Amino acid sequence: MKKRFPEWLRREIPAGSTLQTHEILADYKLNTVCESALCPNRFECFSRRTATFMILGDICTRRCGFCAIPVGKPNLVEEDEPERVAEAALKLGLHHVVVTSVARDDLEDEGAEAFRQTIAAIRRLLPDATIEVLTPDFHAKPSLIEHVCDARPNVFNHNLETVERLTKRVRPQAAYARSLQVLKHIKAYDPSIVTKSGLMLGLGERLEEASEALRDLRAVGCEIVTIGQYLKPKEGKLEVEEFVSPDIFAFFEEEGRKLGFKEVYSGPYVRSSYHAGETYQRSKKGDRQEVLPVPFFSRNAATTLDEVCDHG
Repeated sequence: MKKRFPEWLRREIPAGSTLQTHEILADYKLNTVCESALCPNRFECFSRRTATFMILGDICTRRCGFCAIPVGKPNLVEEDEPERVAEAALKLGLHHVVVTSVARDDLEDEGAEAFRQTIAAIRRLLPDATIEVLTPDFHAKPSLIEHVCDARPNVFNHNLETVERLTKRVRPQAAYARSLQVLKHIKAYDPSIVTKSGLMLGLGERLEEASEALRDLRAVGCEIVTIGQYLKPKEGKLEVEEFVSPDIFAFFEEEGRKLGFKEVYSGPYVRSSYHAGETYQRSKKGDRQEVLPVPFFSRNAATTLDEVCDHG
């Protein structure tokens, strides 16, 4: 039966209006991962006039067990999309622009050129903005990874998503070692680019497995890691195995810092691009202070990894 949300996962929808963000995205005919993946933070982010652009259409070529984005025959590549992304970012007043995409295994370059063009377009219109990309794995092909690196994003994010044991169930067309290889190659090719990755908890991983994933990320030079609670986005997707307590997220934040990550952002509602600009700035400053309000949990909540709420 469906598990009830524990108290630390209950929160109110922000009161701010999302209308302006929706209108700008509609005007420029752009997709966001916020809406396509049914991100639980989308109302908050849109009310703050922030969004994560999703290029190359809204249909994916990979069938991940956790993701709400439709799978099927992809859209045609739109040649003017990079300019539209840049113009929308300018209209939204973004200082940190995050760009992701669906997986495009149907394309010879798997979408690498679209990322390069989008970064270049943003640089032309917003020369002072920082840029973060969140890419598929490009099958760890060095030439494709380097093509994106050559556009000089400030942050290159590729998510590990889960522990090694669960990868085939969570990401059946991906590979744990391949994702690590992507991050390793970015750092070897251009050490000036900040590397970032993300993990979801609550899929049935064990405490030590999650710790091992953090160690594996540090071993390939990953500098920023985000850790959040997996929440089932819609029917047909993987079930939540457990609601992980806030104290466990705090534990992994401390462990990540001990491992040497420049920034660790860990909490139930944390996602890859959530407060991405602030997270990047903290990593650059080496500021370990909590500068963002975390309204969605209390440190006084449950304390064990195995604790889940009662069945509803």
